Amino acid sequence: MAITFDPHPEQFLRPSSALRLLTPIDERLRLLALAGIDAAVVLPFDAALASLPAREFVRRILVDALAVRSLHEGGNFRFGHSAEAGVAELQAFGAEFGFAVHVHSPVSVRKGPSRLEVSSSAIREFVAAGDMTRARWMLGRPFEIRSTPAHGRGIGTRLLVPTVNLAAYDGQLPAFGVYVTRLTVAGRTFQAVTNVGNRPTFGEASFAVESYILNFEPIELDEKTPIELEFLLRLRGERKWPSPEALKAQIFEDVAKAKRYFRLIP
Repeated sequence: MAITFDPHPEQFLRPSSALRLLTPIDERLRLLALAGIDAAVVLPFDAALASLPAREFVRRILVDALAVRSLHEGGNFRFGHSAEAGVAELQAFGAEFGFAVHVHSPVSVRKGPSRLEVSSSAIREFVAAGDMTRARWMLGRPFEIRSTPAHGRGIGTRLLVPTVNLAAYDGQLPAFGVYVTRLTVAGRTFQAVTNVGNRPTFGEASFAVESYILNFEPIELDEKTPIELEFLLRLRGERKWPSPEALKAQIFEDVAKAKRYFRLIP
């Protein structure tokens, strides 16, 4: 059984400066299920939970409610009011209440001469910087987001043009720029080039995650159609071009690089 929180404690305690999630709760539960977890408990993180002393958290939730017999945690786990306790205290509570505590060392990946310690914070930093390669090393898969088509963009019952804009997304997004991506929509997977940013060449800033499909075919689509967008490689940062013609020429270059990427890397 996996135990997680919603919202993320940082989002509740420090909403003005809260981090953006790599995996929103629905996606987190989907990935846990794919990993073979039998069940997941989602604890609502609210004022009552935030004020609960560490010993009461263990007694009320882990012992009385869940009757844990064996608990697995990372070495940097903190819990209880004001994060007062860590794994040493958790082991002491385990001895008191009769459950085992297994503390796990950080996972690391080796790339070249160096090793990278895997953590959600490190992955979030790589994604925020547009470093999709290192983010992929740590995740073991491409970084992806799941959303739907943007509202009010002429979406009907059929997509007849090779461009898809994503609806507003609250999770972590890559840095502004242009990326080689893979787009799965209505059960079909396409090669794409995606721009994340404000599209400054056309005047007033207008943020969008806009994907241009390379191997386009018309598909069924509406505003509730699930879209999965995988970020594979960053091509360049976003910039303001002197004219739409200059932007168009750059887009042709971006598309050519993306096609070469897909030829070299299946």
